[in-house]
Amino acid sequence: MAETRLIQGRYRLLEVIGRGGMGEVWRAVDESLGRRVAVKCLKPMSPERDETFTTVLRERFRREARVAAALQHRGVTVVHDFGEYEGVLYLVMELLEGHNLSQLLEANDQRPLPVHEIVDIAEQVADALAYTHERGIVHRDLKPANIMRLTDGAVKICDFGIARLGEGIGASSQLTGVGIAMGTPHYMSPEQIGGGGPVDHRSDLYSLGCVLYEIATGVPPFDHEDAWSVLVGHRDTTPAPLSDHRDDIPDHFQRIVLDLLAKTPEERPADARDLRRRIAREGRGRAPLPAPSDGSPERGAPGLPGWTRGMTAGHKAVDTALRTVLPDHTAGLTGEWTTLADPRGQAFPVPRARTARPAPALLAALAGRHNAGLSLGRLGRWEEAGEVHRAVAAERQHALGPDHPDTLASRYEVGFSLSRTGRAEDALREFRLVADGRERALGPGHPDTLAARQETAYVLGQLGRHFEANDVYTAVLAARERVMGPDHPDTLRCRHNLAFNLSRLGRLEDSFRLVSEVAEARQRVLGAEHPDTLVTRYEVAYALGRLGRWPQALDIYREVASARTRALGPDHPDTLAARYEAGISLGRLGRSAEALELYRALVDDRARVHGPDDPETLRARHGLGVNLGRLGRWEEALAEARAVAGARERVLGAEHPDTLVSRRETAVGLGWLGRWEEALTLYTQVAAARERVFGPDHPDALASRNDEAHCLEQLGRHTEAVELYRRVAALRERRGTRGA
Repeated sequence: MAETRLIQGRYRLLEVIGRGGMGEVWRAVDESLGRRVAVKCLKPMSPERDETFTTVLRERFRREARVAAALQHRGVTVVHDFGEYEGVLYLVMELLEGHNLSQLLEANDQRPLPVHEIVDIAEQVADALAYTHERGIVHRDLKPANIMRLTDGAVKICDFGIARLGEGIGASSQLTGVGIAMGTPHYMSPEQIGGGGPVDHRSDLYSLGCVLYEIATGVPPFDHEDAWSVLVGHRDTTPAPLSDHRDDIPDHFQRIVLDLLAKTPEERPADARDLRRRIAREGRGRAPLPAPSDGSPERGAPGLPGWTRGMTAGHKAVDTALRTVLPDHTAGLTGEWTTLADPRGQAFPVPRARTARPAPALLAALAGRHNAGLSLGRLGRWEEAGEVHRAVAAERQHALGPDHPDTLASRYEVGFSLSRTGRAEDALREFRLVADGRERALGPGHPDTLAARQETAYVLGQLGRHFEANDVYTAVLAARERVMGPDHPDTLRCRHNLAFNLSRLGRLEDSFRLVSEVAEARQRVLGAEHPDTLVTRYEVAYALGRLGRWPQALDIYREVASARTRALGPDHPDTLAARYEAGISLGRLGRSAEALELYRALVDDRARVHGPDDPETLRARHGLGVNLGRLGRWEEALAEARAVAGARERVLGAEHPDTLVSRRETAVGLGWLGRWEEALTLYTQVAAARERVFGPDHPDALASRNDEAHCLEQLGRHTEAVELYRRVAALRERRGTRGA
C-alpha cells in the first residue's frame, strides 16, 4: 500500500500521521475533489488467519463503515468514502487539525487539563454521543486517543464503526494480541468485561467517565501495571475521588464523573442527552469555572444559554440536515464559480473569489450562530431556530452572495424550521429557492441540490399535493441512485419517502412493494435494529393495514415496538408510536378489550413522559375512547371524547384536524345514545370547519357531510338527507375527474 501511494486512482497518500492496533492513518489528497483527507488503512490479516474470520471482518467493516458514513454531527468525524483496494480495507475521513486527548496529556507531561477545558470537552462529547445513541449507534471503544480537540476548540469523536468491528470476534483480543480491539482495558465498562449482559449506550457513558477522570487527574481511574488488575478494578473497585488528585475540581462535576463510573448501567445517567443537560445546568447554577489562562472568553459562560457552550470561532458551518459536506477548500469563498469533479466524474461548480474576501472574524461569528440555530432545532425549539437562521442567511447573503453554499445552507435551515412549525407553503418557497440556487452553484446532480429537492417533495406531501410530490421524489431517486448508488443511506431515505407518498396516493400495492424492498435493504446495510430500519418496517406495517392485512400489521408493529424498546428505550417517542399503532391494529381486528388495556397503559406512559396535554397523550386518549365505544360503553366513550375535544381545542386550536376528529367522535357517541339532534349540530359544525380548512371536496369534508346526511335520515328528514347525499356524490365525482 505504501508503495502504490494511490488508492482507487483517487486518494494520494502523502505521509503516515498515526498508527494503532487496527492499522495506519495517512494524510492524503482526494484528487477527484482536490481536498485534503485522512485515509485509515486496516492491517491485512496474516496468512494463517481463518478465511471465515477474514470474510466476517470484511463484511462487518463494510456494514459499520456505511453506518459511520451516515453520521452527520459536528462532534463526529465525517466519513467520506470506504472500500477495499488490493486486499486492504480503507476508510476516507475528514482531515482534522488538532490533537487527541492522549496527545494533549502527553504534551502536558501527564498533568491534568484546566477545569474549564475538561467541562467544555465533556459537554461536547456528551452532545455527540446523544446524537449517535439516538440513532442506535454505540461506539464501544471511547478513549482519549479517539477524541480530538481541534485547533479551533471543537471536539470530535473518531473511529465510529471501526470500534465495533471486534464484536463477536473475540472480546479479549486486546489482551491476547489478536489485533482487533474490542475496547481498551483502561476505559472498558464492567459489562464489557463481564460479557454476561447487554452492552448499550450506557457503556459509552462509563468510558466517557474514564476519559474525563484521566484528563482531570492525569491518570485513569484504575492505573495498574497489568491489564488484569485494571479489569478487576473496573469490575470491583470504587475509584478514588478526583479531589484526591487535585483540589480545584467543582463538587458537582466530580459527582457527574463518579456517577458515570457507576458499576451498573442503571446507576449511571439515563442517556447522553440527560448528561449534557446536567453538565450545562449544574455548571450554570454555581460559581463560574476558572477562566482560560490565555485570556480568551470562555464558551458557555454563566448568563448565556446552554446551547452556546461548545460554540467555536473559525469552524466552518456544516449543514447537518444534509448528508454531504462541501469540500474544505470552499470555506469562506465569495461567489464566482469554477468546476471540480465528483467521485463519479460529474462536474460540480464551486466558488472562486471574485471580490474582497469577508473578514474571517465575521465568517466565524456567522458559523457559530448557524451552529447555535442547529442546536436549537435539535432541542425542538424550531421558532427560535428559524429566527437565528433567517438572520444568518441575510448576513451571509450580504457578505458572500445569494448562491454561496453557506448562504444556501442557512436558507435550507430556514425552510426546515418553517416546515416543522406548520408553515408548509412558506417552507416550499424557501426550499425551491435553495434548490434552484444549489443547482446553479453546484449542479443538478449534486447531493446538496438533491437534498433540497427532496425537501420540496416532503413539503408538497405536507400540503396534500401528493401527485406533485411523487414526480419530485421519482426524479430525485433516479439521480441519487446514479450519483450515490442504490444502497446509500440517502438513496434509501428517498425510496422510503416515495413509498410513503405512494400510499397517500392510494397506490397501496406499489407502496407496500417498495417499502418492503427498502426495509430489506436497510436491514442489510444498517442492521435489523437500526432506527432507520425500524422506521421502514413501521411503514411496512402501515401499508399492510391499509391493505386490510391487520394480523400481519399487528405482528410487525409489536416487533418494531420491542426492537425500539431495546434500541431506544421504552419511553422514546418512536417506541410509544409503535405501541399506539399496535392498538389501532387490535381495534381493527375486533380485539377491543386488548386495545383498551394497551391504550390505558399508553396514556399513563405518555402523560408521565410528555405531560397530560401533549398532543400524543391526547391521541392515545382518543384511541381509548374509540375502543370504549366499540365495547358498547357509550356513556364512558362520550365523556372521553368530550374531554379530549376540549383539551385539543385548548392546546391545538378549535379547527385543528385532531380537534375536529374528537368533535366528530363526540357526535358519534351522541348518535349511539339516540341524541340525534345534538349529534346533528356537531356533525354540521365539523363539516363546515373541514370545508374551511381543507376545501369542500376534501375527503374529510365529504365524510362529514355524509355523517350529516345520515343523521338527517335518523331524524326522519329524508328529503334533506337525499339532497345532501347527491351533493356529496357530485363533489366526489368532480374530485375524481380532476385527479384523473
